[in-house]
This record gives sequence, C-alpha cells and structure tokens, in this order.
Amino acid sequence: MVRRQRRWRRLQYGLVLFLVGLGLSGMIAACGLQQRLPDGRPAQVNITLSAFAVTKKAHEALIPVFAAKWQQEHQQRVRFRTTYGPSGAQSRAIIDGLEADIVHLSLGLDVDRIAKAGLIRRDWASQAANNGIVTTSMCALITRAGNPKNLQTWQDLTRPGVTFVTADPKTSGAARWNFLALWGSVTAVGGTFEQAQQFVTEAFRHVAVLPRDGREATDAFLQQGQGDALINYENEVILAQRMGQAVTYTIPEVNVLIQNPIALVDRYVDKHGTREVAEAYVQFLYTPEAQAIFAQYGFRPVLPAVLAEYQEQFPPVPTLFTVADLGGWEAVQEQFFAHGALFDQIQQENRA
Repeated sequence: MVRRQRRWRRLQYGLVLFLVGLGLSGMIAACGLQQRLPDGRPAQVNITLSAFAVTKKAHEALIPVFAAKWQQEHQQRVRFRTTYGPSGAQSRAIIDGLEADIVHLSLGLDVDRIAKAGLIRRDWASQAANNGIVTTSMCALITRAGNPKNLQTWQDLTRPGVTFVTADPKTSGAARWNFLALWGSVTAVGGTFEQAQQFVTEAFRHVAVLPRDGREATDAFLQQGQGDALINYENEVILAQRMGQAVTYTIPEVNVLIQNPIALVDRYVDKHGTREVAEAYVQFLYTPEAQAIFAQYGFRPVLPAVLAEYQEQFPPVPTLFTVADLGGWEAVQEQFFAHGALFDQIQQENRA
C-alpha cells in the first residue's frame, strides 16, 4: 500500500513537471512570436550550420563577425546553431532529418547525396559562386620531429622500412583525398592507370594502421607513435602550429587541390524562412575579410588576391590536379571507393 502511494506521488510529481515544462515552452514560443521589428520581420533569425569537423574554429571566428554586420545593417539578430563532424556523417544526418540551413562539407560528393535526396537543388554547384567551393587545402605529409627519414614525396612512403598512417577511405572523406593524392602523384605527371594502381597498391602495404577517420589517424600517429608519417589536411597542420604545437611537415610538389563546397539546403531554408540570411552568410564567406579569416585558420583562400597575401604560409604547388581531372566525384566514387571497386581490390590483394 505504502509503495503504491509513493509510486502515485512520483507519477503526480512527474506530471506536474511535465505540465510546467509544457507551459514554459508555450510561453517561450509565444514570446518568440511577439518579438517583431516595426516592419514585421522577426527580431531574431535562427540559422543551423552543418559543417565538416575541421572548419569549427574558423566558423567560430566568422559567425560573430557576420552576425554583428547583419544586425548593424538590418537591425536583426542572427543566432547560429552549429553541428560539426565527419563530412559523410553530416550529409547522412541531414538526409535522415537534421534540418540544417547551410552545409559546408569536405566533398562535393556529400552535397550531391543531399541533392539526390531532394533537399538541395541538383544544379547547386553551377548556380553558386566559384562552383560552390568556399575553402581549399592540400594533403600534407607530416613526419616525426626533424623528418629523420627525409620523407619529401609520396613515393618516399614506399621505401623499405617506412610506414605511414592514413584514415580508411571507405569511412573517411579526408582519407579519400589522401588516396587521390597518392593516385594522382603518378597520373598527374604522365603515369598510366596501371602504374598508378601498382604504386598505390604498394603504398598501402606500408600503412601501419588504417583508422576510421582523420581524427583517429592523427591520434594513432601523435599519441600512439605509429608510423613514420601521417597524411592529413594542410589546414589541420597549420591550425596545430597556431595552437602552439611543434609539427614537422612538407607539402609534396605533386598534390591534389582539396575543394570544400558550401550550399544552402533549399528544403529547409524555405521551410524556416531563412533563405535571405543564409544566402547572406554564404556570400559573406567569399568576401576578402572572411577569406582572410579562413587563411588564419589554415585554409587556402579561393580569392587570388587574398591567397597572394598569405603566399608565405601557402607556397605554390608545382603540379596541382583536381577531382575534375580524375573525372569528377561520381566517377571517382564508382571507380575507387564503391563496394568492390579499386580500393577494395587493393586491400584484398594486400591481404592475400
């Protein structure tokens, strides 16, 4: 009997808390509806940004600058909700229901997946400034302090006794860039498909460990001491140096231009009524001011004039190729990374 009374009191208490919470939610919502500017616009606009993980520090610096400008020019507050993570995971989350207004991802392939789900217009790239590419980077070869094995080129990774760390291209967007850097180091200088396949197959025999993502790969190299080298984004290395870490690295002279796209999620900006502000933020990211902030956080600016200002930090690469040179993301995915494609074949051969 006593137990029943206690249980009933707990249920009553829980119900009261629920009703109070519901009432507060209603009050907050009502207050939000009442907060209007004299011309009828909402006093605050909420924007959700979904971005790949390594852009976090840059966006944290960019968002307050944009928000202050917008409020000064439009007398309207802008509040950003942000989510950061692996590019592929971010795209899947949006397809599964995360109502992001803007996406800034590692691969054009991931934006295309959202477009195929009907959330972004199919011609998003051709309709955007710079084909939607707002940041760029390179693949860096990070070595042990002082580079004791004198690793300068991708081909050096296949020397006897050398091992390196890269994430798994099947699960990591960053690792796909790494794979393409290795592949293109042969084809971009006149090598054949067969020669590239032979080189990349040999290179993956020298992989010490193949972690799930770029962050785990960095931990394996720096924290666990695995491998003589690590392949990672140039911007990650520059950011680490900015944070006071001593990092030895080189940018091989044959390299892939890592191009990171940004796009509006059309379904959700229209649903939320945020298109005007979301478009303004994207346009802001292409300004010299914003591109300089990206540069300070390790990303190569897409504006030539701003890139020239940071040429000491971003030396030119003699032989640079792009995904378009390899046929575009759809062809690259099918040829290299789909189930049973070339990377799977390489792994199977190396396990035999």
